[in-house]
Amino acid sequence: MKVLVIKATGSWYTVESPLGDIYNCRIKGKFRLDNIKSTSPIVVGDYVDVISEDSSWMIAKLYDRKNKIERRSVNLSKQLHIIASNIDQAFLLITLSYPETTTGFIDRFLVSAKANNVEVILLFNKYDIYNESILQKQKELINIYENIGYRCCIISALHDKLDEIREILKGKNTLISGHSGVGKSTFINNILNTKKIITKPISDSHHQGQHTTTFSQLYRVDLGTTIIDTPGIKGFGLVDLDLKKIDSYFPEIFQLKPDCKFYNCIHKNEPSCRVKLKVKEGLISSSRYNNYLAMLDEEESRYRKNSY
Repeated sequence: MKVLVIKATGSWYTVESPLGDIYNCRIKGKFRLDNIKSTSPIVVGDYVDVISEDSSWMIAKLYDRKNKIERRSVNLSKQLHIIASNIDQAFLLITLSYPETTTGFIDRFLVSAKANNVEVILLFNKYDIYNESILQKQKELINIYENIGYRCCIISALHDKLDEIREILKGKNTLISGHSGVGKSTFINNILNTKKIITKPISDSHHQGQHTTTFSQLYRVDLGTTIIDTPGIKGFGLVDLDLKKIDSYFPEIFQLKPDCKFYNCIHKNEPSCRVKLKVKEGLISSSRYNNYLAMLDEEESRYRKNSY
């Protein structure tokens, strides 16, 4: 029977049949052995076959995914962590204070999404608690991302009705992601008009969020509209990327590549590089360019390590 995975808690998975029946399952042993490098062999959003075995439901087959959002596991650097699959779009919740979402984290998430053909909308949350200085920083950051084609929305998940966001969600399966403490649980409670997801205050000592969501789960907003809640992400290690293709995940860099002197320019040390000129002129964000270089260095280091 083909079913949809709607909750993943580690060794147990909750699935939903096309008729709306709910089953709790585990992965069949042989299937577990066949898994490759991912720490998450089955994730929310997957379609799987389940079979009844010894009065229990077991996952026996994983169907091909149309896409996924994945990152390198922080504690197990050689393994990958798939966050969710078969999604139509992703919302990345961003806060500029309590806690701060860095541009490095934002850009790594965007690169992972673009590499898997997932559209991302950036939600800048908690404007209602910011002072003028932080609001100005938020304005400058939004300007950077809107200029390269990303849709940005300013929200208060706690106080706004979020009518615009509800329209963006309509008819789609949307991944909700971000650091712990950026307001994901509050946002989802608002969208669902409920308080079923527990929220916690920001840690006073470290100004960081405290984990409230410990597993991924799909929620139905209305007919045809679903959202996937995920645990807060602290770090976002990139999966293996082709060194020659990293610039293609940065729209403002990729569009200038034909203007560089060398066709294989990676915009690092090459002469007559159009990208470096535009950074110097302030027409490409220095934070974006520096994050690009950091990703490039990371992949070069991994390539050298794997070559020995």
